[in-house]
Amino acid sequence: MEVRRFDDAKTYVAPNHRDYVSYRLFGAEAGGPSQFIVVCSHFLPGGGAGPDSSPNEKVYVCLAGEITIVAGGREAVLRPNDSVYLAPNEVREIANRSHHPATIVAVMNVLRNDGARG
Repeated sequence: MEVRRFDDAKTYVAPNHRDYVSYRLFGAEAGGPSQFIVVCSHFLPGGGAGPDSSPNEKVYVCLAGEITIVAGGREAVLRPNDSVYLAPNEVREIANRSHHPATIVAVMNVLRNDGARG
């Protein structure tokens, strides 16, 4: 078992994100699992990301506030405990259209150098 304290998490800059802060909880330079990355992101009102895509599968779980996910011509507002799956290369946009901060956890698979999963 490996316990991580949120107060010890390091921030990082994600491309094409705005008015937010992200903390790497596990994976990549944070260590731990080699097959996936876990991130916690706080989006201020008006903040968001994209539109863009990546070859990674993603799951977003809303922990607090409301966050809008736009993908595949559909739009969904996530509230606490709601989640969404995004397929590899699916173009998505994240938007906090509310007047309150929103928090999500993102889980993404790690790709090998040849682009394969795992």
